[in-house]
Amino acid sequence: LLERFHAGKRTALARAISMIENERPGFQEFLHRVLDAGPRAQRIGVTGPPGGGKSSLIAALAHLYRAGNEEVGVVAVDPTSPFSGGALLGDRIRMNDLATDRGVFIRSMATRGSLGGLAATSKEVIDLMDAFGFARLLIETVGVGQTELGITGAADTVVVVLVPESGDGIQAMKAGLMEIADIFVVNKADRPGADRVFNDLRAALHLRAGAPHLRAGKPSKKVDAAPSEPAPDDPGHWTIPVLKTVAQTGEGVPELLDAVEQHREYLDESGQLRIRQRLRAGVRVREVTERSLRGILWRGETSEEILKAGLDQIQQGAASPYSVSASILKALLPGE
Repeated sequence: LLERFHAGKRTALARAISMIENERPGFQEFLHRVLDAGPRAQRIGVTGPPGGGKSSLIAALAHLYRAGNEEVGVVAVDPTSPFSGGALLGDRIRMNDLATDRGVFIRSMATRGSLGGLAATSKEVIDLMDAFGFARLLIETVGVGQTELGITGAADTVVVVLVPESGDGIQAMKAGLMEIADIFVVNKADRPGADRVFNDLRAALHLRAGAPHLRAGKPSKKVDAAPSEPAPDDPGHWTIPVLKTVAQTGEGVPELLDAVEQHREYLDESGQLRIRQRLRAGVRVREVTERSLRGILWRGETSEEILKAGLDQIQQGAASPYSVSASILKALLPGE
C-alpha cells in the first residue's frame, strides 16, 4: 500500500484513508512513513452554521482551481446520527459535478460522534492528502455553532460562511466563529437581509479592532501557548475581509479566491504560517498521545473489572466516581 501510495495511485489513497478511519493495525506506522516531508498544501477550511451553502461554495472554489489546472483535495464532514450511527454524507451529492473530474479527490467523512465540526480522524486524512501531493485542500465542517471550532487545528485559512438569516452583529460578536475567522462570507447574498448582515459584520469587526480584549490571537510570549497574530496597529496585520457571494451562480467567488490567496501571502510573509503549523503540530501530538492512552486504559480486563465492581459500590454509597477512578489509575500506574 505504501509503495502504491508513493506512486500516486488514487485507489491507494482511498484505501489508506479507510485504514486510518478504522484505526486498523499499522495505521500509525503508515502515517509515520508518509508524513516525513511536513505540510506543503494550502489548507482552506470552510465552516459556519447549517444551511449556509458551504458545499456549494467549496464546489465553486474547486472549479476555479481546476480552471487553473490545479489538483484539489476535498474533505467533507457530515454529522452521524446518535440513534442509528449512520450519516447521509449529503455533501457528496452537492458536489456531484466534481465527482467525474480526475483532478479532484473528494472524501466524505462521518463525525462518528466526534465534536468540534470535524470527524475524529479528519486531521489525519488531511495530512494524507497533503502527503499524496494535492496543492490545495478544501475542508468543509459540519454545520457548527458558536463553539465547535475544531477547524482551527486543521486549516491555515478559515472561511466562515454566514447567510442573511444568521442573526445580527451582536450575535456575531459573541460567537466563537468571530474569533477564528480569517475571511467572512455572506453567502446567498441575493436574499433579503444580506446587506444588513454584511454591514453588521463589518461594524462588529471594526468594534473588535478597537477593543483589545475582544481580539483573537493576541501576541503571546510563548509560541506554543496560543494562536498568535500581530496587533492591529502593526502595519503588517491581516484585516479580516467581509465578502458577499452567491455560490449557486458563482457571483463573488473569484473575489473570495483572491482573498484566500492574499491571506496565504500574508501568512508566508509575516511568519504566521510557521507559527500556526507549530501550534497545530503541538495539538496533534497531545491528541495522538491522549488517544493512545485511552486505548491502553481500557484495552485490558483490569480496568473493566474495577469499573464493574466500582459501579456496585457507587450504588451502595460506599464509593464515588473519583475513588473508583483512583483505583483504576492505581492499578495501571502502581508507582504513582
